[in-house]
Amino acid sequence: MKDLIVSAGKMMLEGSFAVHDKEGMANFVTDKDVEIQKYLIRELSERYPGCGFYGEEDTEGNQHESRGQCFYIDPIDGTTNYIFGYNHSCVSVGESIDGKMAAGYVYNPFTDEYYEARRGEGARLNGRELRIRDRGLGEGIVAFGCARYNEGDRVFRVLEELFMRSLSIRNGGSAALDLCRIAKGSNVGYVEMKLQPYDYAAASVIIEEAGGEITTAEGREITLDGPCSIVAGTKAAAKEIRRILGC
Repeated sequence: MKDLIVSAGKMMLEGSFAVHDKEGMANFVTDKDVEIQKYLIRELSERYPGCGFYGEEDTEGNQHESRGQCFYIDPIDGTTNYIFGYNHSCVSVGESIDGKMAAGYVYNPFTDEYYEARRGEGARLNGRELRIRDRGLGEGIVAFGCARYNEGDRVFRVLEELFMRSLSIRNGGSAALDLCRIAKGSNVGYVEMKLQPYDYAAASVIIEEAGGEITTAEGREITLDGPCSIVAGTKAAAKEIRRILGC
């Protein structure tokens, strides 16, 4: 799987691309998003006949089905970053079996960071095992996500309190990478009020296998058949974030 995910990520670095608008304000897709998703669907279909796909882009083979063996694909998480040369974007692929997340793979070709985790086998970054130290908000950085096409995003109402209770706050522009940074130990928490399953599916396994947690803002299990809010982090920090949100 590593060779496939890394090969897909390297495609971001090759050649030029065109940018197209999607539904909603400041919502974009590039030719590379489509090219990478098609590549992953083709290759995974050959390796796992009969599997399903829940991808971000509207391409052939993307059924948005979560039954049986299903791969959640975000071909470029952080497309706006990618368009403007921020070098903070990734390929994210999560695997579920019968509605339960089983594995996650996230690769940033700009930094050559490859995160991977399989249920019950731990999480790794470039082969190094990841284990989270259970720190509270006051001991680390909290990342948050927001999107112009998600109107009325109430995360802004709590940012001041998150800032005052933590060492600092960050908006990296790639939910998958900011979530993986929890497993790495760079972030103690992450919050976003609306994300799609392909944004967090892979990272959810990586976080949990590293010893962290990921839930909705209300503390419920994340959804795999549609969008939900996300609160993730060390167990202590995630609990504090949910309390601040008042959910």
